[in-house]
Amino acid sequence: MMMDDNEIVEKIQELTIQHRDLDMAIEALIESGKANVLQIQRLKKQKLHLRDRISHLENYLLPDIIA
Repeated sequence: MMMDDNEIVEKIQELTIQHRDLDMAIEALIESGKANVLQIQRLKKQKLHLRDRISHLENYLLPDIIA
């Protein structure tokens, strides 16, 4: 099932919020000094995966322009 443009925009907004939340969680863990390196790496990997999904959806919304 394909999403329409409005659903894609909503999904991008949802993923952007999740990305921001992960960023704040990573910062809080680093500042607390209680996080181990592996935990931080896993969160950063999740954050990168979200960024990739956001980029993919944004590319779908924007038509290819050949100059």
